[in-house]
Amino acid sequence: MNEIEYKIEPELSDRELNELFSSAWENYSERKFQSVLEKSLTYVSAFDGSCLVGFVNVAWDGGIHGFILDTTVHPEFQHRGIGSELMKRAARISAERGIEWLHVDYESHLDAFYVGCGFRKTVAGLLNLRVKTT
Repeated sequence: MNEIEYKIEPELSDRELNELFSSAWENYSERKFQSVLEKSLTYVSAFDGSCLVGFVNVAWDGGIHGFILDTTVHPEFQHRGIGSELMKRAARISAERGIEWLHVDYESHLDAFYVGCGFRKTVAGLLNLRVKTT
């Protein structure tokens, strides 16, 4: 195994990202990432040699708020500090680019991870726009 190399905004293909996401997320559906990456404040990737093993994206509102999205580490590389390092680098770059508040939504089983990354719990709302409501 190689030493993990972290890269800021490297050129990534949809294939690479979809392979990573399908390895880590159950019932994952392939998607196109290029327009998302072009609009991101930043994104950070982790590589084992030439293999993409971790990714985090920071979207933003054009002002002082950044939003952590798509934090993913390949299952064979989890629990090695890669996710924490991705978050640390994403937060540093976000601050350098003028972000004052970094937001993240996550499921409760990830509390320890995100609190360990410096986030504090807040209450937030979520509306699924793909599900019809009456």
